[in-house]
Amino acid sequence: MKESHLTLPLPSIFRAPSLHEQTYKALRIAILSGELVAGARLVETQLAEMFQVSRTPVREAIRQLQRENLVRADEQGTLRVALLSIADAVHLYDCRIALEQLSVSEACAKVTDAQLEQLKLVVQQAEKTSDQQSHSLTPYQLLHMDYQFHRLLAESSDNPWLVSLLDQVFDKMALLRLRTLQHNPRVLEICSEHQQIYQAISDRNSKTAIKAIKSHLIASKKRVIREIQQLDQRGDAADVSLAPNS
Repeated sequence: MKESHLTLPLPSIFRAPSLHEQTYKALRIAILSGELVAGARLVETQLAEMFQVSRTPVREAIRQLQRENLVRADEQGTLRVALLSIADAVHLYDCRIALEQLSVSEACAKVTDAQLEQLKLVVQQAEKTSDQQSHSLTPYQLLHMDYQFHRLLAESSDNPWLVSLLDQVFDKMALLRLRTLQHNPRVLEICSEHQQIYQAISDRNSKTAIKAIKSHLIASKKRVIREIQQLDQRGDAADVSLAPNS
């Protein structure tokens, strides 16, 4: 006897995000956008009121963000938005330098015309944010512009694993970069250095592209470390629970 098989399409099952998932996403966005600044204390009661939920989903969201190293406990056990050190900056930049050399090398061979056009548009947008105009943009907007360019490079490599790995690094670096940008917007160079990288990829010159991305990231690393040193000397770690929008 033959087994019967269902031939009718099964209805799709919609599952609304749980309160934990919604709270996690909202808290993650607040951290990565700079609404909650690096070093800020995370108080469950205040966050529960902010997101209009009970303390349980807040507690679960914080635990998940701790596993992602976006939230850390200080020496007193107080939960805070991760305040990354100079050592963290060095390690993260070293990862980016290694990964993004592969990114541009592969992009030179595999980038599509459509992706080149996207890269060009991002570079042109950055050029419009001259020194006279950049003060009108928030640190988050400046950082997002930088992120768009580097993520497009990774996508152009046609390597989804590389994109995934870089996304994890970018998330951690957002904490680092937002803090330094709030102190000095000039720490982010998204104009001439990006133009050089784009041109090398447009020419499909992997040797020049690798040299350009390495030079760009090493220069960025030096700028960021210098700013962190100044901030640490000033003792600018925020001891607040909730910070105003950046």
